[in-house]
Order: sequence, then structure tokens, then C-alpha cells
Amino acid sequence: MSQTAASGQEPAFIEVGEGSEARRIAVRARAGSAAGSTSGAPGSGAPGLFWLGGFKSDMTGTKAIALDAWAAEHGRSCVRFDYSGHGESGGEFADGTIGRWLEESVAVFSQFCSGPQVVIGSSMGGWMALLLAREIVKRGKAGGNGKLAGLVLIAPAPDFTEELMWKGFSPEIRAEIETNGMWLRPSEYGDGTPYPITRNLIEEGRNHLLLGSQIDVGCPVRILQGAQDPDVPWKHAFALVHRLPAEDVVLTMIQDGDHRLSRPQDIARIIAAVAEI
Repeated sequence: MSQTAASGQEPAFIEVGEGSEARRIAVRARAGSAAGSTSGAPGSGAPGLFWLGGFKSDMTGTKAIALDAWAAEHGRSCVRFDYSGHGESGGEFADGTIGRWLEESVAVFSQFCSGPQVVIGSSMGGWMALLLAREIVKRGKAGGNGKLAGLVLIAPAPDFTEELMWKGFSPEIRAEIETNGMWLRPSEYGDGTPYPITRNLIEEGRNHLLLGSQIDVGCPVRILQGAQDPDVPWKHAFALVHRLPAEDVVLTMIQDGDHRLSRPQDIARIIAAVAEI
């Protein structure tokens, strides 16, 4: 696959939010070919791809680029973007919340997607994908021309602000967040720079928790989970599966897989899951 062909396009920018809450969001939208995509009338051709990245990641990561290149080779449309405070989008990371990033996800999907889409969410993007699916079901035709063909969730982290952060934090870290409004969390990813976990992120995240009840997404779901994932334990994926409908939900456990699932064999599994829908 040609990464140059996939990543060379310049982003478009849209404004999401109003007044002081307005954010400039960077989007890369690849139109599909007439024969093999949803670039024409809704419902025609093979589903397009819609990428939702993880916490502190951007749309130029290994998985996003590989999926875009695959979409280009197969005449599929592909839309990817950066949340505010991430990558090429405006805004500060410390201002981000689950609701804020969901608003951006819905806005990009509504403006750039037409016809059936496979929504692929990685880590936090898996939570975003589930929330987006619920929003699409709720809005119906009012949500734009895009509709769901299926979800592919990679090490999905629904409710991570509560289940994987807050509940696991020490009393000292909780006190720092509550007192100072922020804790700088060490990072093993990117350039290793610590990143802020804010009180607002934790508290606002409680408005979007999913694992306490059934999750109706109205489409097939494929989940890929690494058994060696240190960030999102495999038991978290099982908890999610129990909240999804029984029909057409498949969990693939990758015994030697980590959190990123960005090795060539992992990319091949992700693409196979996308192609299956």
C-alpha cells in the first residue's frame, strides 16, 4: 500500500461549536470511485470507511493510513479527522471532553458521509463509535445522509474515563485532580510527554457511560482485542460484548496483541473485519 498516496492529501477544515466553544476541525475525506463506493446516491456501492482515532492520537497513525490506502485501492470512500486538541485540529487538548469530541464526530459524519459506512474506532474511538451509532439511531434521517453498515472496534475503551482511569487512580492522584483540576499522566506513547487528565474530562465523561445498560447500535459489530493490552484489559472487551445485541457481534482475541494492534498481521485482521461488512 502506498502511504504517500494515502497521506498526501491536504485536510479540509470545518467549524464545530459556536462562539467561544467553536473549534477548527481538520478532516481528510477521500471520495470513492463511482463503481465501488458511496460517493453516489446513498445505498449504492460498497460501504465507505469512517475512522475514529484514540485518546491523544491523530489521523496520520499507522492504522488510519493503512485503512485509507486500502480504501483508495478498492474504490471506497474514507473519512478521517482529528478531534480538537489533537493533530491538525485547533483547540487545546486540556479543554477536551467526551461530549466535545462526540459533537465533533457527529458533525464530521453528518457533513462528509453519504450512504452506508463502516465506522472503525480505535481505543477511545471505540467509545466514540458506539456513542455515534446511538446518536445516528436517535437522529434518524435528521442526522444527514450517512448510515451505519457496521462497527469495527479495535481495543475499544468505552467508559474509560471512569472504569480505566478514575477507579484505578490512587487517592493521591484523585486528590490532585479534585484540588488542582488536573493531573499530568506519564505517557509511553508518542514523544513520551505527560498529558493532562482534567477533572472536567472525568466528570463530563460520566454523562456518556455505556456499560451499565444494553447498547443498541443497530448494525453488525466486529471487535479486535489484544490479550496483552496493558491499557484496555481484555476483560473490558468482554464487558462490552455482554452489553451488545447477541446477533452478529464477533470478538476476536489476539493472544500476542498489545494495545496498538498496528503490526502488519494486526492491520490485516482489521482490514479483513472491515471487508467482511
